[in-house]
Amino acid sequence: METSCVSLKHCFSVCVVVSFFLVVSSVRSKSLPLGIHPLDEKYFAAEVIKCKDGSKSFNRDRLNDNFCDCIDGTDEPGTSACPAGKFYCRNVGSMPQFIFSSRVNDRFCDCCDGSDEYDGGIMCPNTCIMGGNVEYKSENYISTSNLHSTEVKQKIIGINLEDLIQTLADLKMLIIAEVALCCFLVVQVYKRVGSKKRLYR
Repeated sequence: METSCVSLKHCFSVCVVVSFFLVVSSVRSKSLPLGIHPLDEKYFAAEVIKCKDGSKSFNRDRLNDNFCDCIDGTDEPGTSACPAGKFYCRNVGSMPQFIFSSRVNDRFCDCCDGSDEYDGGIMCPNTCIMGGNVEYKSENYISTSNLHSTEVKQKIIGINLEDLIQTLADLKMLIIAEVALCCFLVVQVYKRVGSKKRLYR
């Protein structure tokens, strides 16, 4: 019986460690600066970042500052400052994609998650779960040019609340999957312990 307790404790600790790393990785991926591909996280983590074309370097505080320092647009992935820049749409629930950074904050929803229109000029619905293939109509958007600032704040708060609810739902699914994995591991340990007991009898 002592071996089963040790095995169960080991399984539980493995599940806790795996859960921790999954939650941390999901939180870290959300903290990336806008428009950056997750594989470029290490590239943009340095304090001094080199332009991808090698022409010059810039400090991290100049990243997405709405001024084009690099000819290739490396320093402005989340703004429309550089004509050659690319913006990465994460589109969670659909296909991720790159768009030209000139399409950022242009009052047209190019990313199905609406991440390219973050300045509040227009509120884009998140259609990624539906595959991102929804036809956009101008009346589906919330244009802030006709609204008072209090109405805009209420709309933005509502959308931020929707994003929070979606994030919590995603974390809930992650936790359910982890619990299922832990239960599976516990059952496997019990089977092994039970078969070892039969051998020793």
